[in-house]
Amino acid sequence: MNTPKPQLDTTDHDRDSAGMTYVYPVVSRRAHGISIGINLNPNNACNWRCIYCQVPDLTRGAAPEVDLAQLERELRQMLNDVLNGSFMQERVPEERRRLKDIAFSGNGEPTSSHEFAQSIVIADRVMRDLDLAGEIRLRLITNGSLIEKPGVLDAIAHLGKCNGEVWFKVDAATQEGIARINDVRLNPQGVLERLRLCAQQCPTWVQTCIFALDGEPPQDHEIEAYLDLLRQAADVIAGVHLYGLARPSMQPEAPRLSRLTETWMNTLAGRIRQLGLIVNVSP
Repeated sequence: MNTPKPQLDTTDHDRDSAGMTYVYPVVSRRAHGISIGINLNPNNACNWRCIYCQVPDLTRGAAPEVDLAQLERELRQMLNDVLNGSFMQERVPEERRRLKDIAFSGNGEPTSSHEFAQSIVIADRVMRDLDLAGEIRLRLITNGSLIEKPGVLDAIAHLGKCNGEVWFKVDAATQEGIARINDVRLNPQGVLERLRLCAQQCPTWVQTCIFALDGEPPQDHEIEAYLDLLRQAADVIAGVHLYGLARPSMQPEAPRLSRLTETWMNTLAGRIRQLGLIVNVSP
């Protein structure tokens, strides 16, 4: 007798919950329903190491070679179970039983995969075959650092043509803040330039994880730099997803992180809205 699988919720984004290599379902706070994730980094490798990252055994590196035929089989199987099987009734709380998107996310930076562009083509084909094109979003969740890598921007342009959307990570806008949160050395001006490039090819939202470090919220000069970056991108981006910690970090800094109050986050959201931007808040 098979043991029933537990229901999904927003506090658990286990990439192995469906027993597949590349495809996994989650209940997404920000998508407000079921998101079918595509994990091109099953080796837990990423070119960043964000201190709030929930990936266990995270390593520095790029995605491994992807078996595209297996990826397509898994995606078709998962979607068929969601659309025509018992998945929604058995695994999803009633109020969340809405398929909202297919999202390239997973355990590392999706655009580091040599098969990233081909994976976009596969997802688009599967969506069309299942009459999902135009009904749900095809999303890329990215740190944006590899936008200038050959083929990546073209793949993002293709994404834009198939009801696609990019969620582009900007957690800080000073070199020190980026190093502290994302553990990489980046010029904030370069982040802005890549964000603008991306948004010119595909509808793009900034996604920002906000939290307290050692009990303290981001310092005023960090917030001012962040708002200034958004101001310079406001003419091309769709809006901002501002979110707090939902799941425990698996990084050494985990004990130093804590959630900010909803009031604090809504105050920041109000300042962002003054720039003329839409803001979605997920405390």
